[in-house]
Amino acid sequence: MVRWRQHIFAVQLSMLVAMFLLWELAGRLRWIDVLLFSYPSKIFAQIGKDVVSGEIWAHVGVTVGETVVGFLLGTLVGTLLAVLIWWSPFLSKVLDPYMVVFNSMPKVALGPIFIVMFGAGFTAIVMTTLSITVIITTLVVYNSFNEVDPNYVKVIRTFGGERSEIFAKVVFPASFPTIVSTLKVNVGMAWVGVIVGEFLVAKQGLGYLIIYGFQVFNFTLVLSSLLIIAVVATAMYQLVVYAERKLLSSGRRS
Repeated sequence: MVRWRQHIFAVQLSMLVAMFLLWELAGRLRWIDVLLFSYPSKIFAQIGKDVVSGEIWAHVGVTVGETVVGFLLGTLVGTLLAVLIWWSPFLSKVLDPYMVVFNSMPKVALGPIFIVMFGAGFTAIVMTTLSITVIITTLVVYNSFNEVDPNYVKVIRTFGGERSEIFAKVVFPASFPTIVSTLKVNVGMAWVGVIVGEFLVAKQGLGYLIIYGFQVFNFTLVLSSLLIIAVVATAMYQLVVYAERKLLSSGRRS
């Protein structure tokens, strides 16, 4: 198994290196428009300059802070809302069409409303993120609650168990892996929400750098910001995967 994982990692790393080498070669030989697509050495030089000057850290800190807050709040609020809907079948029937409509609505369209309500700043960006993460979490977790084996529920009811005991002893434990797995989905959703929010209102952050680079026609800055987003988002995702393994292993032991 260890050799298999090492082999997979080696192939992944080789593909990444080959992609950057081909991109560098295409840029230097002018096979591509370097004004639009730049090439890796220029992008890494841009990142190095920003790191040395210290300009990039404030932007990274702002974006990561907004993403973490939106990620945690979205997961928590979405899970609590799923519990509330499961608890009340009447409320579930009432809210079902509204959740479907809200889920299909383009969340970018809500951005201007959040700006007017909360101002052009941190709160509006977090609210834009929550508009994406909460509904996804609610739908996934609620469907997981409904997919629990009904025979387990019947056993609890046979012994006189109430709805709270059914949830605590059957529904929640059975759905715990899904709830934890939702964290991985919400990482990507939180990044999407934050970057969209920063496109609309931010004066600082990686999304702001992308818009600024586009406005001044500095696509090396745009691509360097995208590369930083990819690295930080991957690191955050790996932390969530590690937390998922720990939580699931502790759940099995208990």
